[in-house]
Parts: sequence; C-alpha cells; structure tokens
Amino acid sequence: MRGYFGIGVEGISKTMNVGNLFRTAHAFGASFVFTVDATYQRTIGQKSDTSKSGSHVPFYSFPTANEVMLPDGCKLVGVELLENASELPSFRHPRQAAYVLGPERGELSPAMIARCDHIIQIPMSFCVNVGIAGAIVMYDRLISQGRFAPRPVAEGGPVENLPEHQFGRRFSRKEQARMEPFEDTPPEVYND
Repeated sequence: MRGYFGIGVEGISKTMNVGNLFRTAHAFGASFVFTVDATYQRTIGQKSDTSKSGSHVPFYSFPTANEVMLPDGCKLVGVELLENASELPSFRHPRQAAYVLGPERGELSPAMIARCDHIIQIPMSFCVNVGIAGAIVMYDRLISQGRFAPRPVAEGGPVENLPEHQFGRRFSRKEQARMEPFEDTPPEVYND
C-alpha cells in the first residue's frame, strides 16, 4: 500500500477512549498516533489498549493545535459535525493523512479547524464515541483504496480475492497459538 496515515485527538479527557482509539489505529496499520491539548495517561490508556500500541506505533503529544508537527506532505483532516464538512462516503482520502477528532463533549477548537486541510463528517444524526468515530474513518480509508475484490451484485461475498490483498487477514486459532504473544498481554486477548 502506498502512503500512510496517523490519527489523534484534541482536548480529550477520557483516557480509556484514547486507548481504544490507539488500539484500533494499531490494528488498521496507523503509522503514528497523537494527542493535542489532551489529558491522556498512557498507563491508564493501556487498560483499553490491549495491543499496547505504544510499543508498536509512534506516539506524539502536542500542547496546542499550533504546535502540531506533521511530516512534509501530510494533510491534516479534521473529523467533526460541521455544516461545511465533506461527508465521509464522498471524501477521497489523501495519500498521506493525519486525522484528528475532537473531545467527547465538544468540538475541534477554532485553531485546529484553521490548521486542517480538510474537514469531514460521518453522516449520522449525532456524535458517537471517539473510538467508534475513528474506527469508521480508518475503515473507510481502507476500503476506499480499492485493494479488495468488488462487491458482487447479489448478496454474499466476492467470488475471488484480489491476489495482493494480505492486510487484515484473520488468523485461525492454530495460527494465533503459534504466534508469539505481545509481552504482558493476557492470553484471553488471543482467544476471542
């Protein structure tokens, strides 16, 4: 796959939500995760981040929106329910992107919105948990890249998979048992 993405939050205060978002980002192959002006304690966040994403994905913490530093060419994409936001199903994701979501009971700051190259919204009646919103955006990015066989006209799965599709493959329980588990990860994580 070409390009990369990162995902983060601004002004968030619920550490478990951030841990959940970072675990999901790790599962979707994020290149980095970040917080902006957030109250996030990584030791508490690991209670919901059972993959221990901090050991596998770079984490950055920025004090303010103006201090966010992204790689050259990386577009900042705000996720917010705003009148002028592009709806996610109609949005073409940048090849290099950093997605930022707002706090649980608020919205992205005016300074953050001003920094964004794009603002997108998930077409729904009201806001959902930040971890769920982030998962929807990452899933949309994944499926919009055209790496999967097209959906059939009739219900059911595709007749054949694209040969280059490997990311996201589910492992059987036997394969999981042969894999080396993450350090300090309870066995029940691998037996869902």
